[in-house]
Amino acid sequence: MPRKATHKTAGKMPDIRSVAALAKVSIATVSRTINGSPLVSERLSKRVWQAIKQLNYFPNTHARTLVSGRSRLLGIIVENITNPFFPELVQSFEEIAVRHGYEILVSSSNSDPAVLTTCVRRMLERKVDGVAVMTFGEEETVLDQLVHRNVPIVLAEFRLEDPKASTILLDYSSGIHSAVRHLFELGHRSIAFLAGPHTLHSAITRENDFRAAMQAAGLTVQKKWVIECDHTLKGGMSGFAQLQKLATRPTAIVCSNDMTAIGVLRAAYMEGLRVPQDLSVVGLDDIDFAEFTLPPLTTIRLSRVDLARAAFEALRSHAEDPANPKIQREFLVSTSLVLRGSTAAPSTKP
Repeated sequence: MPRKATHKTAGKMPDIRSVAALAKVSIATVSRTINGSPLVSERLSKRVWQAIKQLNYFPNTHARTLVSGRSRLLGIIVENITNPFFPELVQSFEEIAVRHGYEILVSSSNSDPAVLTTCVRRMLERKVDGVAVMTFGEEETVLDQLVHRNVPIVLAEFRLEDPKASTILLDYSSGIHSAVRHLFELGHRSIAFLAGPHTLHSAITRENDFRAAMQAAGLTVQKKWVIECDHTLKGGMSGFAQLQKLATRPTAIVCSNDMTAIGVLRAAYMEGLRVPQDLSVVGLDDIDFAEFTLPPLTTIRLSRVDLARAAFEALRSHAEDPANPKIQREFLVSTSLVLRGSTAAPSTKP
């Protein structure tokens, strides 16, 4: 038998008139409030939103877009949704966006230029107000699609000479220098680096910063101890296996990201090595999993909250105040070393 409608579900659904009546304002004021008009005072705006919440009224976002000419929808394209760093970044971006009255559209490129092209097309079809391209790779071929359509964009570590494009610069150097200095002070002199794929400019930057940090510490970078991996667990295991085949092996490994480092922890365990007694391991990102590995991972923290906030502020500035000649075009996100249990002084055994 069909379920009978309750009093609540059978009642008339609230509309904009109901909101106006409860808030004791005009329908026009409710409309302006929903559309984010600066003509509505903070006092009246608060009253309207309280009425909306009390009535459980859902504004028509499509109609709002038609009226305002803005979708209040922001796109974010990430490199690989299977890497925990990116879901954590998306979560932070969404929390900030929702707090400011925006919705988000998420896509993952899977490090595939063809997929990235499709992601951009989806963004354009949905008329987004701006796109955060957090793929850390070579995006030039598809960025033209956004630029030519006058869509504001923000990029990680990539500068684009366009007034609607902003850049987030990531200071890996300070964190990587701290990591190498930490290992040096523990007594390590033989330090390897498992790099990310050289198709990503972020991976190249991290490797260059490692080389600079080693030079600053007065240490030699052994060519065979710098291995290109793919930023995955299996990549970390493969990189570790290559180091194990060498006649002389490092006492510490710095990894280009945490997924690689966790792969190293797994491979070391399988080889019967103790971390940190036999081998020290350092990651980069400080994903949530990092503190739950055994042992907890020493890593270089790249704050997803700071990265998401910079991306959102860049897009919001362009969307809400496009004529402002003083819009901030560059943002800096720093890194810092987080000490946990995967690093210690090298073994004194021969």
